[in-house]
Amino acid sequence: MGKYDELISKLTIEEKAGLLSGATAWLTKRVDRLGIPDVWMADGPHGLRKERTDAPAVNIMKPSEPSTCFPTAVATGSSWDRALIGEIGTAIAEEAKHYGVSTVLGPGVNIKRSPLCGRNFEYISEDPYLAGEMGTAYVKGVQSTGVGTSLKHFAANNQEYLRMSIDSRVDERALREIYLAPFEKVVKEAAPATVMCSYNKLNGEYLSDSKRLLTDILRDEWGFKGMVVSDWSAVNERIAGVRAGMDLQMPANGGVDDKRIVAAVKSGKLAEADVDKCVERVLNFVFTTKKSEDATFKADFAAHRALAKRAAAESAVLLKNNGALPLSKTDKIAVIGQLADHPRYQGNGSSRINPFNVVSFKQHLENSKVRFDYAPGYTQKGDGYSDKLLSQALDIAKNADKVVIFAGLTDVYESEGFDREHLDMPRGHVRLIEEISKINKNTVVVLVGGSPVRLPFMCKVNALLNMYLSGEAGGEAASDLLFGVVSPSGKLAETYPVKLTDSISEPYFGMGPFTVEYRESIFVGYRYYDTAEIPVQFPFGFGLSYTKFEYSDFIVDKKSLIDGESLTASFNIKNVGKVSGAETAQIYVAAPKTSVFKPAKELKGFEKVFLNPGEEKSVSITLDPRAFKFYNTAISDWYTESGEYQILAGASSKDIRLSENVNVTSSAPDAPLPDFRADAPGYYDIKHCGGLPQEQFEALYGSKSLSNEPAKRGEFTINSTIQDIAVTSFGRFTRKVLRIGLKIISSNSENAAMLTKSADYMPLRSATGWGSLSPYSVFAAVDIYNGVKGSVKKFFKGFLKKYKNIDPRDE
Repeated sequence: MGKYDELISKLTIEEKAGLLSGATAWLTKRVDRLGIPDVWMADGPHGLRKERTDAPAVNIMKPSEPSTCFPTAVATGSSWDRALIGEIGTAIAEEAKHYGVSTVLGPGVNIKRSPLCGRNFEYISEDPYLAGEMGTAYVKGVQSTGVGTSLKHFAANNQEYLRMSIDSRVDERALREIYLAPFEKVVKEAAPATVMCSYNKLNGEYLSDSKRLLTDILRDEWGFKGMVVSDWSAVNERIAGVRAGMDLQMPANGGVDDKRIVAAVKSGKLAEADVDKCVERVLNFVFTTKKSEDATFKADFAAHRALAKRAAAESAVLLKNNGALPLSKTDKIAVIGQLADHPRYQGNGSSRINPFNVVSFKQHLENSKVRFDYAPGYTQKGDGYSDKLLSQALDIAKNADKVVIFAGLTDVYESEGFDREHLDMPRGHVRLIEEISKINKNTVVVLVGGSPVRLPFMCKVNALLNMYLSGEAGGEAASDLLFGVVSPSGKLAETYPVKLTDSISEPYFGMGPFTVEYRESIFVGYRYYDTAEIPVQFPFGFGLSYTKFEYSDFIVDKKSLIDGESLTASFNIKNVGKVSGAETAQIYVAAPKTSVFKPAKELKGFEKVFLNPGEEKSVSITLDPRAFKFYNTAISDWYTESGEYQILAGASSKDIRLSENVNVTSSAPDAPLPDFRADAPGYYDIKHCGGLPQEQFEALYGSKSLSNEPAKRGEFTINSTIQDIAVTSFGRFTRKVLRIGLKIISSNSENAAMLTKSADYMPLRSATGWGSLSPYSVFAAVDIYNGVKGSVKKFFKGFLKKYKNIDPRDE
C-alpha cells in the first residue's frame, strides 16, 4: 500500500489529471474538497526570484520580490568550498520561507561542454565531480530548512542554440561519465525534492518523453524518490510523458493536456495506473514541501548580504599578479570602466533577480572615503568603444600610481536564450586596456563576466583578478581583495583556452538544425587540453594568492587495493608566505593505458584549507571506489581495470606537486572491454588526431549520424522552429511579426537580448505551453507553412470553444 493510495482513490480522473499540471506559472493545483494544498515554486540558483502577485507583467516577466543576489554558480563553483555553498543554499531557502515559496528551482549542474554556452554563468563546472560535489552541498543546504530543490536541467542540455528542439547525440560512455554523473551524485547523496527535465532531445528522444532517463536510470538505477517536473514549456507529448514518469507539467497551459490525459485514460490509450504513479509523486512533493511554509518566519537579510560579500570574495580568482596587488590606500589610484560604476553582477534570463542593495566598486570607495579618480572608459552599448571616453581615461591613467580597470562581458554578450559566437571581449574594453597599459605599467584588470574570454593584453597588464558575476556585494568584495583585506583563494572550475579553435568541441558545438554531435566524447575541458597537451591561458583548478603554499609528505594508506575498496591520500600543506590565505588541494587519478581510451587525469577529490603565515596542516582526502572506474559499455556498468594508477596531488590540473602509484586489482578481470582502436583510432591519440571524423564518432556512438539538412516546405512539424519555417514566405512574415512584437514588449528590459535572439529557436509547439494557442491552431499553422490548402480557416477554428481543446494527435 502506498502512502497516498486512499487519497488517490477518492480523486476523480479529472482531478488526477489536473494535479499533473500547474495552476499558474508557479503554483501547483489544489483540491480543496480533499485538503490537497497548492505550493509555490520559484527560480533560485543564486537568489530567489519570487514573482509579485500584485503587479502586472513587464517585458513578459513580472517584477519579483527583493532578495539577496549571491554570486552566480560560475563564481561560487570557483570557491571549491562545499560548506560555503551549503550556507548559500540555506540562506536562499530562508528567503524562500520568508516569501512562502516551497521549492527553489536549482541548482544547475549541467556540464560546460563549450565556453560558448550562453548559460554557462548558471552552471558550476566543466568537471562532473566538482559539479556533483557543489550541487550536493547546495541541495543539502536548501533542504535542511524543509524547502525543496529542483536539480536541473536533466540532461545533456549544454547549449542555448535550439535548446528546445536540438537532439544531443552523446555516446553512452560520455553520457554516463560526464553528463549524467553530477546528477547521479546529487540524487544519491542529497535526495533533491524534484528533478527538472530539460527541453532538448537526447539520442533521438525528448527528455520529457524519456522513460529510459526519467524512470529506468533516474528512479530504478539511482533510487530517486522525488518528483520530476518539466522545465517551463518543455513538454513534448504529454501522454508519452506520463508513461515515462514526467510527473508535473509547468506552467499552466489552460488545462489542454489535462483533458488529453482524461480522454486517453477513458479510451484505454493510457493506463490509469501510470497516472496514479505520477499523482502519488506530486502529492508527496506537495505535502512534504508544504510543511516548510511558516507565515511567521522572517529571513535575516542583513546576514545574507554579509554572506553574499564573503562568497564573492572567496570565489574570485587571481589570475596574474606581478606586484601591483594588493593596493595601498596611500596609492594614487585611477578607477576606469563603466562596470566599476554600473556593475554586471548576475546573468540574464529566468534567474535574474531583484537585489536588495547593489553596491558598485566605485560607490564603495566613495562610501569608504578612499581617494581616487574615475573615468568610464567605454560605453555598455555595442562594442563599447568611444574615442572621447578613451581619451578621458588616458588623461587620468598617466598620472596615477596604479590603474584599476573593470572590464569584461556586458549583457548583450552572454545570456540565457542564445550562445556566444566567439571568446572576444568588447572591442572598446580591449582597446582601453591595451592603451592604458602602454602608459602605466601598474595596470590592474578586474574581469567581469560569466565565462572564459580571450585576453590578448595578458602580457601587458600587471595583475588580473577575475570576479566573474559576483552578486550584489561584489563591489565591496572586490575592494577587500584589491586592497588585501582578503587574500584571493578561488580556483578556476573551467579551463581558459588560448583561442576558441583550441577546443576540440568547437567544430561540433551548436550544429543543428536537428542534431548536435558530442564527438569529443569524454574529452571535455581539461580532460582534452591536458591529454592533448594543448597550451591554455589558465588551466582548470588554477588560482593565485597573496601568499605561497608548499606541499609535502605524500602518503597513501595502501599501495595496492582490490576493486571496491577506498583509498585515502594524505599530505601536508604549509603557508610559506607572509599573509593568511586558503589553498584548494586537488587529487587527480591517472588510469593505466589499455584498450580503453582515457584522459590523462581526472579530478577525484579536493579540500580547501585556511592557513595563517607559517602554519602547516595535514590534509586527508578519501577516494571512493568510483574514483578508479569507467563506464564499460560492453557490460553496461561501471568497471575497474587492473593496473597501476597514479594518485596526483596538486594546485591545478597542470600544477601537480606530489604523486604516488598504487596497484588496483579488478574484481572481474575477465569482463569484456570496449575496443575502438580499429574503428575510432582518433580517440586513442587525441593529441595528433587532427579532428574526429564522422565515421569514427558513428563507430563509438553505435549508429549512423542523422541528416542536418534544413527542413523544406512539406516537412515541417510542431517541433519545427521559427528559424525552420522562415524558408517560406509566410514563415518569414511570422518571424518578422514575432521579432517586432518582442522588441516592443522587451524595450528597456535587461532580458531584451535573450527574448529577441532566442525567438528564432522556439518550436511551434511552444505556443501551446503557455496557453497562447490551442493545439488545433498550432497544427493548422504547421499545415499553413507546409502549403496545405484550407489550413488558414482551420487555424482560426482553433480559437472557437468547440475546437480549443481538440488535439489532432488524439483524433
